[in-house]
Amino acid sequence: MTLRIDESTRQVREFVCGCCDTAAERTWADIRTDDATAAVYFASCYHHDGVHEVWIDAILGSWGRDDFDDHVTFGCRVGPVAGSPGPAATLVNGGEVAGDSPIFGRKLSREEGLTHPRLAEFWQMVDLVLERDALVRRHLVGVGA
Repeated sequence: MTLRIDESTRQVREFVCGCCDTAAERTWADIRTDDATAAVYFASCYHHDGVHEVWIDAILGSWGRDDFDDHVTFGCRVGPVAGSPGPAATLVNGGEVAGDSPIFGRKLSREEGLTHPRLAEFWQMVDLVLERDALVRRHLVGVGA
């Protein structure tokens, strides 16, 4: 499956982190296969105590209709971890800070996500965001896209 970020849907917003009152940025966009939207991602870039980390949620499912029954939301944290020379991605509860909109479908816990049949797709999408979203790259490693 070939994935790409649909730059025409990409948005960026600044906000204040609720836990530490520091400036943060969030970017989101559609992730498309060749001919359809496969997911929507949200990547929130934080500076917690000087640590650069990104929390990514991706909603996988069918798009372009009002039925969200097949939507599932995965989440991960990307940032420093013990024993790793660079940032690493760790699965977390999906959509934990998101509202209760039906668009998120089933928000998967970390445990549910680890055994979900679409986990490999989610990691492909995380790789895409880390490689192609300029804000995320700049935030984590200081490199523009």
